[in-house]
Amino acid sequence: MLSVADDPDAAYLALCTRDARFDGRLFVGVTSTGIYCRPVCRVRTPRRENCRFFGSRALAEAAAFRPCLKCRPEIAPGLSQMDSSRSLADSAALMLEETVHDGSASSLPAIADRLGVTDRHLRRIFQAAHGVAPRDYLATQRLLLAKQLLTDTTLPVTQVALASGFESLRRFNAAFAERYRLNPTQLRRQGAEPAAADKPLRLAWRPPFDVEALLGFFARRQVQGVEQVVGLELRRTLAWTHRGQPLAGWINARFVPAAHELHLGVSPSLAPVLGAVLQRARQAFDLDADPASIDAALATLPLPPRPGLRLPGTLDGFETAVRVILGQQVTVKAACTLVQRLADRFGTAVETPYPALTRVFPDAATIAAAAAEDIGHLGIVRQRVAALQALARAVAEGRLALHCGAPLQPTLDALRALPGVGEWTVQVIAMRALAWPDAFPHPDVAVLKAMGEASGRRALAMSNPMAAGLRMKGRERVWDGPILPVLSRRVMPLTGAP
Repeated sequence: MLSVADDPDAAYLALCTRDARFDGRLFVGVTSTGIYCRPVCRVRTPRRENCRFFGSRALAEAAAFRPCLKCRPEIAPGLSQMDSSRSLADSAALMLEETVHDGSASSLPAIADRLGVTDRHLRRIFQAAHGVAPRDYLATQRLLLAKQLLTDTTLPVTQVALASGFESLRRFNAAFAERYRLNPTQLRRQGAEPAAADKPLRLAWRPPFDVEALLGFFARRQVQGVEQVVGLELRRTLAWTHRGQPLAGWINARFVPAAHELHLGVSPSLAPVLGAVLQRARQAFDLDADPASIDAALATLPLPPRPGLRLPGTLDGFETAVRVILGQQVTVKAACTLVQRLADRFGTAVETPYPALTRVFPDAATIAAAAAEDIGHLGIVRQRVAALQALARAVAEGRLALHCGAPLQPTLDALRALPGVGEWTVQVIAMRALAWPDAFPHPDVAVLKAMGEASGRRALAMSNPMAAGLRMKGRERVWDGPILPVLSRRVMPLTGAP
């Protein structure tokens, strides 16, 4: 399907009207300045003959355009996997982005091996799907992350280079000079406003966005001491392992509906993983979703209209998997009680500026090393204890990764192999932790109710693209309340691991 970038007249109209629905889906390069902008940029609209339109930031930069310092293309929402049927190329892009945001080295052959294809085949389909080579896509992601950190933080340039995945300051400076015709220090000086120590990082979304529904989901499940929802703000503690070193700190995610932005405050202790935190925040709050597709899908279901619903994702895949296992066959309230006891017993103390935040959720190594009897004394049945510890061992040993850049089919297979983990659990984890758009927990009572079905088997049949023109998507909040949300979209039949 053609994007608006393939229709210059429609693209120019979106630019003239500052249509935020196309933010992140359309970029305009202005030939008279050599700059590319978001469609919501507030500078004077360029003349039609001076505009070139692109479907991605990488394509704009491949055409030798530099990012605008005012509208900041690096904060535009990305594209979720549901936006495209190019599953293999999109999975490769996610894995490349994961390496960028983790500040780790990337290897396309290693990514190809994880996806079960040859390096050559992956390069070919990546070029066809994204219009640029993987190497150029990776360079764009690294430089845009660095640009955001230079603009929104006071981190030293050397630290920004390392956090963006550059092996040396010399290569970092050379890449900046080649692509943006500036060195990093000059870009920092030319930013719209000087960065302050407490300045939040900005992330944009496409409207509409039902912030109340999303924060309500987190508020009903908040763990005391670990997270807190206050008004339009989610605060929580966070632990990370970076290059073998444990890090702990906090984040403060404040929604600004008038600007269509999330303002993210991050503790200085998490500075080495700022890129990874930004990426996980996008997934946790579903910032890259296309609300038009979601609302169109929801309109086919027997539900009152509520525009802007998003899928709650996760900042910590292991934590979410633990919550899902403890939520098997119990109410939300009962599951929250068990999660709270686990956090109280095994969580680690951390200092924060918020009195309500005192500990981080226990990590996989802690749960794996705990005595089964100690976990069982919290009121968790033996089968759940076995499932929790099997999950924790797999994660702690590096055999299982639970984030949106993980290879899908091997991860699903590894989850299914764990004791006490059934298909409902696998699908919910895939939906929230892996951001997999085809996840579908069809036995879930809330899903069936939303679909107007009494049979999980019939619901699953409805999801079959060979039996129906639409496939039901597992973008679904489980356990209670209104659906949030199930997505339907036209898809290609799945063939192996995406």
